[in-house]
Amino acid sequence: MLRRGASAADVAEQIARDVEDDPNEHTVGYGGWPNILGEVELDASFMDGATLRAGAVAALRGFRHPISVARQVMEKLPHVLMAGEGAARFADEIGAERRDMLSPEARQGWLDHLSKLGLYDTLFRASNSLPDVKTQLTNRVPDLIDLVHRATSWKEGSDTMNVIVRDADGHICSAVSTSGIAWKYPGRVGDSPVIGAGNYADNRAGAAACMGWGEVTIRTGAARLAVMHMHMGQSMDEAGRAVLREMSPLCNDGQWVRILLMDAHGSTGGFATQAGLNYKVQTLADAAPHLCEAITMPF
Repeated sequence: MLRRGASAADVAEQIARDVEDDPNEHTVGYGGWPNILGEVELDASFMDGATLRAGAVAALRGFRHPISVARQVMEKLPHVLMAGEGAARFADEIGAERRDMLSPEARQGWLDHLSKLGLYDTLFRASNSLPDVKTQLTNRVPDLIDLVHRATSWKEGSDTMNVIVRDADGHICSAVSTSGIAWKYPGRVGDSPVIGAGNYADNRAGAAACMGWGEVTIRTGAARLAVMHMHMGQSMDEAGRAVLREMSPLCNDGQWVRILLMDAHGSTGGFATQAGLNYKVQTLADAAPHLCEAITMPF
């Protein structure tokens, strides 16, 4: 698309849409792991580095491409972040495509996980149909807080779709999309739709996008912090390491964060609180993306 002259915004959106459609990617879009009640809630954000305009949706249900809804929030509304029923109303108004985002595989994964938690006798005696299980879970398990603590101990669903694109004009756009932490409490929103936490783009300095335990990047304002370091004259590498030092002490056992950076000239890097996390980079000179490993502490 870039070779044909497409804009950074169009490329970023299309990449995100393709990942949202992948049923084998259980942390984004269709097939994403649901919340504890079996509902797929989607978060996404889109940012334009030339204007600093941004759009985002949180806890959106039943729409095929949350990233496109987020971009249209940026284009059509005087707001940045839309959530829940309001986000769904807006998506309907702009004609966004509806879809049942709970794939058969993700639904079975949710049922299997409830069984692992020892809820088989409580929930599966009558039926394993989705409405019955959801109703029984709501009626028979009053302490949903405790259940979510138990359910999320497996730390599934921490991945996020991050893409940063710089076009021939030096224009940078970033897009982030996710179904969030698996088996989360209904209405939980991570960093992906929070501009400055999970996503930030500024042509003058660069861009950042995060994946992993979003509560940590929200608390540190990680994406904006990284771009601000570059805006103040630090190199991309220095900025990434500085943010990593802020985030690492906040990650408990099993929690991790990876942040991707691009500077204003198109140089790229990845930084992670845990070893073995990768990302892909492709330039116009590359026939295909190449895999890179994120830098971790100690440096």
